[in-house]
Amino acid sequence: MTQSNFTMGTGFILHGFSDLPSLLQFALIILFLVTYILTMLGNSIIFVIITVDHTLHTPMYYFLKNLSVVEIAFTTVTVPKMVTAFLTKDRSISFVGCAAQMCFFLSFGATECLLLAVMALDRYMAICVPLHYMTIMRKSKCVQLALTTWIMGTVFSICQTSFIFQLNFCKSRYIYHFFCDVPALLRLPCVDTSANEIFNTAASVVLLLLPLLLILLSYIIIFTKISKLKSAQGRRKAISTCASHITSVSLFYGACILSYMQPSSNYGRGKERVFAAFYAFITPMLNPLIYSLRNEEVKTALRKRVFNKT
Repeated sequence: MTQSNFTMGTGFILHGFSDLPSLLQFALIILFLVTYILTMLGNSIIFVIITVDHTLHTPMYYFLKNLSVVEIAFTTVTVPKMVTAFLTKDRSISFVGCAAQMCFFLSFGATECLLLAVMALDRYMAICVPLHYMTIMRKSKCVQLALTTWIMGTVFSICQTSFIFQLNFCKSRYIYHFFCDVPALLRLPCVDTSANEIFNTAASVVLLLLPLLLILLSYIIIFTKISKLKSAQGRRKAISTCASHITSVSLFYGACILSYMQPSSNYGRGKERVFAAFYAFITPMLNPLIYSLRNEEVKTALRKRVFNKT
């Protein structure tokens, strides 16, 4: 039996946080479980509120609803497996299971990157060309834009995962991470992974840097437009509609760039897990708070629907 077939037959072992003291491991699992529950609850509330409240049936909130779905799926790919492994002490994951986890994780992550860029484009249209906003950002166009982000994210993840799992994993079965992530997997093959590194960098440029540049360009134009508004109230309202999105972009893109825009050989295991935990757990949990606490329309809808207050 070849080493490649051995790996396919036996799968991998997720190291997780097993190098930490048991008490600290337990504390981290509880933290991640609570984070997951809050993520599910917060994003579900945002999704339901936007769906049932007709005042929120606008392009901006349509994209926010899509973002909530992505966040729920994003965390569900990793947390249940991690908690189960801790409780059962079985940290193994099959070859197919690891590939599936990576594929879904990359798909939802890439979709979120592109969706955040589309949301920036939506803010640009709303603030800079308001007279044509509803004509351009009609429902069919919003559906097309959202669908494009999902399709592009899926295609990228399938290509990336297929490319990685064609390698011969013969160095070790141990993945020093709490899920099957690209940098951690690229340390295991006993063959040259430079082609994978190049593909990973190219994909990061397309899915991280280019959308980020689009976001930055959009906000440069937006803030130039806002600065020319004569009404102070108008400036505050325009800025408030952008503040939540800017905060979300800063948190998510910052951690993703630190994780994926450098060679896997540069990673320290502890640092890698910290970055991954931040964009995989913390950002999805914070987004509902960011978009609700800083948005008067969402807060009004929440009071009306949840607390039955007008």
